[in-house]
Amino acid sequence: MSQAMQQLNETRAALAVALREQDWQAIADLDQACRAQVEHAMGDAGRDEQALRETMEQLLAMYGELLAACRQQREAIGEELATVRRASQGAKVYQLFG
Repeated sequence: MSQAMQQLNETRAALAVALREQDWQAIADLDQACRAQVEHAMGDAGRDEQALRETMEQLLAMYGELLAACRQQREAIGEELATVRRASQGAKVYQLFG
């Protein structure tokens, strides 16, 4: 396995850990590293096409999990924001009659 492929696999594993821990800053940093590593792996003249395809499929699956987690997080934040807005409106009504 080439150095570029090994780095991609290590980054994918680190992304999985960061996702489990919901470390969004680490995910952002690892995403940037992953992009550079993909470019490097694609440009590697001696690359193993089959290994590269398998690694890319694994990355695709990881990014699918990341997207699902982001959507879920966005929905949770939206619900929390709606709750805060309702509470704020209730407090304003209470102040008017209090």
